[in-house]
Amino acid sequence: MDWDSYIGCWNVVPSDDTPPDEGDESPGMPPITITDLASFSPAQGTVVGEPGNLGVVGLPTNFVTEAATHVRSGQLFGFPIDVRFTPVSYTFHYGDGQSQTTSSPGTSWESLGQAQFTPTGTSHTYADRGTYDASVDIAYTAEIDLGVGWFPVEGQLDITGPAQQIRIFEAHTALVARTCAEQPSAPGC
Repeated sequence: MDWDSYIGCWNVVPSDDTPPDEGDESPGMPPITITDLASFSPAQGTVVGEPGNLGVVGLPTNFVTEAATHVRSGQLFGFPIDVRFTPVSYTFHYGDGQSQTTSSPGTSWESLGQAQFTPTGTSHTYADRGTYDASVDIAYTAEIDLGVGWFPVEGQLDITGPAQQIRIFEAHTALVARTCAEQPSAPGC
């Protein structure tokens, strides 16, 4: 995008009354790319596995993260600038070689009004017990404001989140002659 056509006030004006020589152009702001904005560090996402970063083999573990539109301020090419980052997609890495990309950051079972271990749009079912390093990558689009309004910048930034350990256990059930109410000291009660 040619920012000089939008931001004419950023051009350098000669300090004396002498007109500039022909072919002598005042320097303006160079074109801004999405990689120029990476230094403004959009927020990383931290993944949480429900319930309590624990799970059970063969049952869904629900994954959620928090990400919101946010603004970072600073300087770019010597000019003050605000950068607004908006999350547009989330790639959940489950730590067992599986991943899923979605437009949703996930929703807790409580917020959904669902019981634990029910499938959600961001849940994952592990096949084996163990400890897995799960994470989420968030893709952001960006807009900039040089003091005259927001302008979109082409592309997106993919920000990798830190790993979160998820422990997956095996659960075994057993048939018993009495209920826990009838025999509170029985195994599993």
